[in-house]
Amino acid sequence: MNELLTERTVVIGNSGSGKSTLAEAVADLAQIPAIDLDLLHWEEGSYGLKRNEDVTRKMVLDISDQPRWIIEGVFGWLAEVALPKATSLVWLDLPWSVCRAGLLARGLRRGATSQDAAELMKWAEAYWSRQTPSSFAGHSKMFNDFSGTKLRLESREQVDRFLENLRAGMTNTDLRL
Repeated sequence: MNELLTERTVVIGNSGSGKSTLAEAVADLAQIPAIDLDLLHWEEGSYGLKRNEDVTRKMVLDISDQPRWIIEGVFGWLAEVALPKATSLVWLDLPWSVCRAGLLARGLRRGATSQDAAELMKWAEAYWSRQTPSSFAGHSKMFNDFSGTKLRLESREQVDRFLENLRAGMTNTDLRL
């Protein structure tokens, strides 16, 4: 299973759930690139200014053609582009209290204003009531439909245990350097 999780993995979950942190940790262990869908979704250096969707999809498709990667993000419509080439899917299905704390702890990012942060907080809180590919319903469907290796982690403790187990199971031959 470690090999599949370090080949081509998609990580989904609500804003503030820890997707970037998990993806970076796995990427460091496996020596593979971590791709943040936020950086593809938004115009470079412009939080809140969306990139053309066709251009963004093409960027994700090109990345997913690479032999090894971990792609993370809340944007289900973009994660779906990479899933046909993914060997594994990890869903961080954490409660709102944990996601809210994660958003507050990270503060403003990528040129966001206080107003942007307030809008993100409101959008993230609606994760369970929205009916889009970037919602609980969308992520649940994606998870249920995925036929490869998949993990649904529902607490920080489970995420930490997953990383500990991954670290313990990694050897130089697993990394295929």
